[in-house]
Order: sequence, then C-alpha cells, then structure tokens
Amino acid sequence: MLVAGAANLILAVTKLIAGTLAGSAAMLAEGAHSVGDTLNELFLLTSLRRSARPPDRRHPFGYGNERYFWSLLAAFGIFVAGAGYSIFEGILTITGRGHGGEQVWLAFAVLGLAAVLEGGSWIRAYTQARREVRDSDRDLMEHVRHTPDITFKAALFEDSAAMVGLALAAAGLTLRELTGSSFWDGLASILIGLLLVVVAFTLGRDSRSLLIGQAADPADQRAIRDEINSTPGVDGISELLTMHFGPDDLLVAAKVHFSDDISADEAEDIAGEIDGRLRDRLPIVRHVFLDPTQEESGPRRPTPGPDPVEQAPDPIRKG
Repeated sequence: MLVAGAANLILAVTKLIAGTLAGSAAMLAEGAHSVGDTLNELFLLTSLRRSARPPDRRHPFGYGNERYFWSLLAAFGIFVAGAGYSIFEGILTITGRGHGGEQVWLAFAVLGLAAVLEGGSWIRAYTQARREVRDSDRDLMEHVRHTPDITFKAALFEDSAAMVGLALAAAGLTLRELTGSSFWDGLASILIGLLLVVVAFTLGRDSRSLLIGQAADPADQRAIRDEINSTPGVDGISELLTMHFGPDDLLVAAKVHFSDDISADEAEDIAGEIDGRLRDRLPIVRHVFLDPTQEESGPRRPTPGPDPVEQAPDPIRKG
C-alpha cells in the first residue's frame, strides 16, 4: 500500500504539471483525483495498522471497527481533494475563465503512462475480487456490494474510478483539440468530479453502516440459523442478532430453545458444539453468545428480522 500511495503521489504531481502546461481542466481534475487517491491510501494504511491492535480491557472486541472510521475520512478526502476541485475547475473552463496551454502532447503522454500503471492496479484488484467469489455462490457484483471488507472495496472502487477518469480526460482533451472549444475539456473535468462524488458517497455510506453495527449478510444469517437449528437438542431460535466488528470478525448472539429433556450440562455441551460448527462453516465468526429460553406454549412469535446487536444477551457460552 505504501508503494501504491507513492505511485499515486507521483502521478498526481505529473498530471498537475501536464495539466498546467496543456491548459487542460480535465488533466488538472485527474491530478486532483490522484491527490485524493493518495489521501485514500494513507487513510487505509492507517486503518489497517490501528484496527490490527489486539483487544484490551476498554475494547474487549478489539479495534476492527476503527477501519470503518478511517474509511469515512478517506471518503471525505476523495470528495474534498478530488470532486470539489474538479467541478470547480470545469466550471471555470466552460465559462471561459480557464487558461490555455500548448503542451498538449505532454498531457496525452501522461494519460498513457497513467493508463498503464493504474490499469495494472485495477487488474490486481479485479483478480482479487474474482478469487474471493470463486468458491461462493455469489456473482462478482453481489460480492462487492455485500462484502464487509471496506479496504478491498475502496481499492476496487478507486482503481475503477481511475480508469473511467482517464477515459473522460482523454475524451475531453481530444474533443477540445478537434473542435477548438474548451467546453469539452471543462465538461470532462465536471464529469470526473461527479464520478468522485459517487465513489466518495458510496464508500462513506458503506463505512457508516458498518461503523454503527451492521448485521451479517442475509446468506450468512441463513447459514447460522441452519447450523443452530440442525444441532441435536435444539428445538428452534426465537431471536438471532449479528454484528460485524471488522471484515473478519463477526459476533453472533441468539436466543435458543433447547429441548426440555436435556440437562444444564448437556445444554452447555451443545452450546460448545454450536460454537465449533459455526466457526467451521463461517470462519469470520469470532464470538458466540447463546441464551437458553423457554418456548412459548401458544403460537410462536415471528422471528425478528436481522438487526444490529444493541446489547448481547447473557451468554451460556462465549467463543
């Protein structure tokens, strides 16, 4: 990630110089885009280091959620450093208050170099995404939409936006040279800014959802229910609560109906079995809390939908 950040910083400086010499708002927008990407890399690197700290007395579940806080800052950095400047520069160019330049060839050369470097980064991110969905029932888009790994998602979105931004800058600069009108260059700059707004909003929304306690994916919740319900000695579940403490750290809390003919010691053994089975099926499960409850004699109350954990029930067993 340090290498990627350094590469983005070099690209940012190169694009800004080329944009100034070519008088291209789109190239300056791409320079601001790379500045935003550099900030993003720094925030994500910080998040990885701080979220890896072990649990302590004040934070018994660890610091995994801190990754989402820094991702929020990264989204804010993309918006301010990239989107705001790009839209502003594009408006100036369209209204005729931009500046001209003659070194257009330099802008195209920098765009070509950036396409090679950022294209390689995008291929790596795409390959990682394909590898992660190879053994699952999800397609690629579904995996990207539901994964709690915000660092991976930010890298993929950042690289995809970089490729689209380069295409917009090249199109705007080409149309400016063909038509002699700076409108196309300014329009490309605005479109790059709007692209960054979309990326920043998406990352910020997902980070916020995970930061305040997002539940497990519905497919994972179904798997958890199946494992608990299929355990001998269990008659059903009245409530299941899950919450992410990081991309690889999931808490499970459930109110479980144990059979009436089992003892307390047997219930504890069954709870331990459930703990192990959940960890085997879903390695991201790190904490399991089971609360034994009596099944109501009347009609069973509908099982509540998946909600973030507000307060874990008193556990019979903690994994």
